Amino acid sequence: MTVDINCDMGESFGLYKFGDDAAIMPYITEANVACGFHGSDPNHMRRTVELAKAHDVRVGAHFSLPDLAGFGRREMKIERDEMANIVLYQIGALNEFLKVCGVKLAHLKPHGALYGMAARQEHIAQAICDASEHLDVPIFGLAGTLHEEIYTARGMEFRAEFFADLDYDDDGNLLITREHGQPDPDAVAQKAVRAVRDGIVASPAGVENAVRAQTICIHSDTPNVLDIARTVRSALSEAALC
Repeated sequence: MTVDINCDMGESFGLYKFGDDAAIMPYITEANVACGFHGSDPNHMRRTVELAKAHDVRVGAHFSLPDLAGFGRREMKIERDEMANIVLYQIGALNEFLKVCGVKLAHLKPHGALYGMAARQEHIAQAICDASEHLDVPIFGLAGTLHEEIYTARGMEFRAEFFADLDYDDDGNLLITREHGQPDPDAVAQKAVRAVRDGIVASPAGVENAVRAQTICIHSDTPNVLDIARTVRSALSEAALC
């Protein structure tokens, strides 16, 4: 079994810089590029796409709730039709840069609070499908949630994602935080290897739960992300998992 490594990136905007995308890019296989609603802007979107192309990294649209001030990590109440339009707008923006750069849209991934909402709110998961099922590309999500149930029921290709640099609670639920800490790179790498090889993730309290991992996520705004990216890539390679 082999697994991809994806990273949420391209999230700088204006004069504000988040993450070192150029340094991270050699260690990943998939870039989830912010589409302007939680981070990024036209200049940063284009630069990130060009950077990914130079490193032969596949590019996906990383769309969000319209919450630049909160970095897309605050929940909002939005009806299905409006949510679909918000998602479609963002994918369309990134897709034009992809076309100009000669890069094909490879996948889709909701960001932050939207990701969590789609995992448990049917109308949000349906809205994401409404906006994107015509694109015929995979969508990342959490196995065993509405991500998998709704996306697959709508005929979309679902890819189970594992978050190496975030924690899972005692019930196996992902803990989506407003800010990311600085986890130990070796611990993150071993957690990723175990998730892929054994299908197990342990909570901070040591409770083990089943998990599926077809693509491993790291975050460009994690303070020590470069060390994490190197260590995760090395550990997966040594285990013949990527």
